[in-house]
Amino acid sequence: MLHRRALREQDLSERDGIPVTSPVLTLVDLATMLDRAALTAAVNEADRLGLLDPETLREALEEHRGRRGVRRLRELLDCETFVLTDSELERMLVPIALRAGLGKPETQVWLNGFRVDFVWPELRLVVETDGLTYHRTPAQQARDRVRDQAHAASGWTVLRFTHAQVRFDPGHVEATLRAILHRREGAAGP
Repeated sequence: MLHRRALREQDLSERDGIPVTSPVLTLVDLATMLDRAALTAAVNEADRLGLLDPETLREALEEHRGRRGVRRLRELLDCETFVLTDSELERMLVPIALRAGLGKPETQVWLNGFRVDFVWPELRLVVETDGLTYHRTPAQQARDRVRDQAHAASGWTVLRFTHAQVRFDPGHVEATLRAILHRREGAAGP
């Protein structure tokens, strides 16, 4: 537990009668204790819950310059590979895609009436990560097929990777992404 002598009024609030620090200060404190993956997850969760977005967080860090954790959090936010995702599975895919040479994806984009996990517009590539939470029942899988068909009909390549592939066979995922990239580059010609 962290103790402080001086907190500004804007850094404190009350929840169910319990004094709590602001989301910004909470993330600054977490940056001193969590590893990079857990800190990324915390920033993503704060954004998902609507507490603050990464741009607002980055700006707010200026007010806390000198506090332990600020530098580490700023480095995370400024890192070229920081991408907002909805799940740990999605967070695991980002470095694999970067290693494959795809560059930074757009995330949680609406395309053809559906929200997609990752999109690389210049490649007309959609990548979905299928964890068991949202993709295990036949009805959910049928909806996924309709989504994939809508994207394919409009000229997009759609790839789906399972939890097991991303977690336990990242080499396969990377090789598949690399092959798509080379195929697209070859189709573009010199």
